[in-house]
Amino acid sequence: MIAMVVTIGLAFVGYVVTYLNGLRLTQRQERLARVNRQLSDLYGPLFALTEANRRTFDAFVGRHARPGGTSPFDHEIPPTPEELTEWRLWVTTVFLPNIQAMRDLVIKHADLLSEPDMPPLLLHLCAHVSGYEITAARWAQGNHDHHLSVVSFPSEELAAYARQGFATLKKEQTRLLGQRSRMRDAVFDPYASSSAMAADDNSAPPRRA
Repeated sequence: MIAMVVTIGLAFVGYVVTYLNGLRLTQRQERLARVNRQLSDLYGPLFALTEANRRTFDAFVGRHARPGGTSPFDHEIPPTPEELTEWRLWVTTVFLPNIQAMRDLVIKHADLLSEPDMPPLLLHLCAHVSGYEITAARWAQGNHDHHLSVVSFPSEELAAYARQGFATLKKEQTRLLGQRSRMRDAVFDPYASSSAMAADDNSAPPRRA
């Protein structure tokens, strides 16, 4: 009788442990799927666009720099008419499409943001793009009185945000992939896997999303 009770008890414990292991594996798979989407649909493209935009702008400044490497828009010597013509070409061909793509990423994939609320930085980006669209529309009408957006571009802040967000999520992705591999390897030994998962839970960073 005692042997039967022990057998039933062990079977029940094994069932519970296996169930909890499966539940945790499912939760981690869901978290990994979200991290993958954050990287592929928002932070990865945003990081690539900010880096490409920065390097292209640096190339423009390098061609038209004032003494000390200063942009012609930030120097006491104003841009020449030829430089302004060149600037309009670069904006309409490269810079404006780039920042519009950044804005569209934020709007279309706001659900993938790591923060619980929309960061003011990204709202600033959206306002900057709208301001430049107005400027470009005036150019199309032949009005070249203005050459910048009415809202400044948060270049350094945005680049740092995209870089940090991408790096943090890549680290989280690597951690989750490692956990999934360990959990699958331990599925045939649920008693051993429970202690491994507990260690993983203790080492996991706080979740932002």
